[in-house]
Amino acid sequence: MVVQEYTQKIMKMKEILLLIFILLTVDGYTCQPNDTLIPTEEIRIRDPFIVTDHATSKYYMYAQMGNRLNRSEKEKKQRGVEVYISTDLKNWTKPKPVMLLDENSWAREMVWAPEVHSYNGDYYLFVTLTASETLKNQKVPEGVENWPSFNKRGTQIFHSASLEGPFKPFDNKPHTPVDWMALDGTLWEENGIPYMIFCHEWIQIEDGSIDYVRLTDDLSGTIGKPKRLFRASEANWVADRTGKITDGCFLYRTKTDKLLMIWSSLGPKGYAIGIVESESGTLKGPWKHQKDLLFEENGGHGMIFKTFDGKLMLAFHQPNNPEGAERLKLFELNDLGNTLKLK
Repeated sequence: MVVQEYTQKIMKMKEILLLIFILLTVDGYTCQPNDTLIPTEEIRIRDPFIVTDHATSKYYMYAQMGNRLNRSEKEKKQRGVEVYISTDLKNWTKPKPVMLLDENSWAREMVWAPEVHSYNGDYYLFVTLTASETLKNQKVPEGVENWPSFNKRGTQIFHSASLEGPFKPFDNKPHTPVDWMALDGTLWEENGIPYMIFCHEWIQIEDGSIDYVRLTDDLSGTIGKPKRLFRASEANWVADRTGKITDGCFLYRTKTDKLLMIWSSLGPKGYAIGIVESESGTLKGPWKHQKDLLFEENGGHGMIFKTFDGKLMLAFHQPNNPEGAERLKLFELNDLGNTLKLK
């Protein structure tokens, strides 16, 4: 009798342990104890983009797979985007792939600046891709040596029903013009019309610009030709150098209905984040550059989001170098109505 009762207790304990394991397993990922999650300071990331998902009470941070320095040999052959998931913006799950480029993709060299936006009930991944193909219309400034390579580059939009993907392409081509070097596309909706705002590379035009183009209602393509919003040289804080950079555009409407854009270039103290305001309050501008930088200490490519408790946050990477030291930086923002300030 004692043996039988002991056996029943063991079986009951096994059932409880199995139930606990099932409860801790979500979509094939085991929710790890806090001591096995990845602290923010250990994640190398450039161009971070964070989505606050109220349905799951989780933050989703998207990154290009190439950020990680210690990847397996199998992973190094892959090109794509992955996501880290957190409940507190301090500790994150191991990264999970959400988009892998097909072997026949037009671009398999580099993956940059992934953004995920919710639109009409689905999710859309805007990501910059680079091909090995060299464009033919390269113009190198006279007397300049070691000008960067002129490879085909553009932003392409992928779609999914889930924040965890998989994100699939509409077509095998970028949404930006195929003969442009373009990057850092982001989504903006105005009067029910979707637009993509993006950067036209300084490598191709020397004085980089930020442009916009109308998207189709399902974001599968574009309508009409891109229009320029401004050039880098129009901002007085941009460093005086050959080749003026435009990076990391992101739009935000303030509490007083002012339309602002944050964007990055090289300033007096290195990579920086500036603010430009639309004087008409619409995408078409004209755009006036604010004198004061939002951040100037060699960090940039920012985006803005709100936490679950309503705090307005700026996310970007710092320092800006290719040696593996880049990390996510988070600062709380003050919305002053006519501008933004770090708290």
